[in-house]
Amino acid sequence: MNMERCTARLLSHALATSKASIRPSASAIRPSTNFARATRANFVRTCTLQRHFHGTPRSAIEILDPASQPTTASQTAKTRPQQPSPQTDEEYAERSELFLEDLVDRLEDLAEQRADIEVEYSAGVLNCRLGDGRTYVLNKQPPNKQIWLSSPVSGPKRYDWVVEGEGMNEKQGSGRGSWIYLRDGSSLTELLKEELEVTVDAEGSQG
Repeated sequence: MNMERCTARLLSHALATSKASIRPSASAIRPSTNFARATRANFVRTCTLQRHFHGTPRSAIEILDPASQPTTASQTAKTRPQQPSPQTDEEYAERSELFLEDLVDRLEDLAEQRADIEVEYSAGVLNCRLGDGRTYVLNKQPPNKQIWLSSPVSGPKRYDWVVEGEGMNEKQGSGRGSWIYLRDGSSLTELLKEELEVTVDAEGSQG
């Protein structure tokens, strides 16, 4: 009888030991504290990004890509001319006179096609009167080496001679010059083409 009880106890102990080795511990089933915290932090970060970008389907990497951002004012300022190109008084006199004389020729050609245009050029001052009463005035300013414009459309502007396209590896004098409004980088040639529909080919190369 005692032998049977002893055997039963041994079998019961062996069975309990076997179950304990098979059953996973509570710590193995439950995620670690660090893992749970990391998962919760990632979830909060994801929700924050979604709220910040208002549900946009693009990824955060694409949105934060510098190439996709709009050009700032400082970047634009770096790309346009910052100062006029050096020139002597004689070079300025020749370039400005050549430009205005060519412009007069173009306007007179236009006046032959349109009766509402009157052109007058005297002493370095060009007046172009339109039939609707608007008047364009361009004049040379030797002290500043500029050409001044008064436009009924875009207002007054002062243009400097700027040579572009002369790199370190390019031949001296190979650049192309234009009369440029330094505040916004626009050229006088383009403005006249847009507002008066005349094309002036008097910029030439640096001499």
